[in-house]
Amino acid sequence: MQEPLLMNLGNNVYLDGDGLVIIDRRRIPGEIVPLVCHSHEAVAQAIEDMAVQGAGDIAITAGFGLYLSALEAERRHDDRQQALHRLKHAAERLRATRPTGFHLAVLVKKIMDRIEEDDGPFSSVILTYLTEVLERQRTISQDTGRHGETLLESGDTILTHCFAGAGLLYMLHYATMNGRDIKVICTETRPYLQGARLTAWSVSQLGIETTVITDNMAAHCMSKGMISKVFTAADRIAMDGTVANKVGTLQLAVVAAYYHVPFYILGYGGPDRRTLKGEDIPIEERDPGEVLEFRGIPISGPDVGAYYPAFDLTPPELVTAVVTKDGIMSIP
Repeated sequence: MQEPLLMNLGNNVYLDGDGLVIIDRRRIPGEIVPLVCHSHEAVAQAIEDMAVQGAGDIAITAGFGLYLSALEAERRHDDRQQALHRLKHAAERLRATRPTGFHLAVLVKKIMDRIEEDDGPFSSVILTYLTEVLERQRTISQDTGRHGETLLESGDTILTHCFAGAGLLYMLHYATMNGRDIKVICTETRPYLQGARLTAWSVSQLGIETTVITDNMAAHCMSKGMISKVFTAADRIAMDGTVANKVGTLQLAVVAAYYHVPFYILGYGGPDRRTLKGEDIPIEERDPGEVLEFRGIPISGPDVGAYYPAFDLTPPELVTAVVTKDGIMSIP
């Protein structure tokens, strides 16, 4: 198997000297363009600008932003208290970049807890922890993929939305290795086209027949019996089963329920125990201008407004099951 670039985060977010290299996901697959960040602010800006996408990948990238902040403190010969103050400021900035997903905030907190418990150099403590997290994230993706693969049958055509992460790719890889003939339909996922650029490209690298549809074609495809199952990821799952994911997930769940198509969530580590109800999840609203252009080209008139909530909330009654590293769980 040719491992897709996005199956392993270490291939597209990695350290090079004293800088963090981020393969700009806005440019994939047409170009493989590295962004090199030398400060936590540059990392924060890259996250906000969507150069890196996917809740888990964003979290790791933010962790490397903290590492760069620690390096800066060491270059300045800050004492421990000055360095800690610098890191707390960086942590606050990084946490604010994407508020809907909980992975980023949790990882940043765990790093800050670790450096206050360990008397070693901050940069070394952070790098050691991130190495552990990267390996754990890969294992979680593989385990999630293995459990998800048991839901697939030869002849299935699955629909997916946005970029559901490495767990989706592992699921499809395991299905192929087990002789299952699977096809995949990807929504383009406006306005950043993650489905067309990231997911479809990655799935096609696995040698799987892949089709892209526009975001408004899913209901038609389900009505024609073209889709067997739907799989999306989740940026956060509340304890009541509400799923926050890329905007458009809710409408897919509604249509899937109407046409009796199973709707699955790749939930990786499972629900966020700190979020009891869906209404507790903040919905990030991005610059409306992102909806009014395509790769910098205006698509409407100068006096037209727009609205861009980056995520929506899918109620638990529309979710068939959540696939996690530990197995397949029913929604409460």
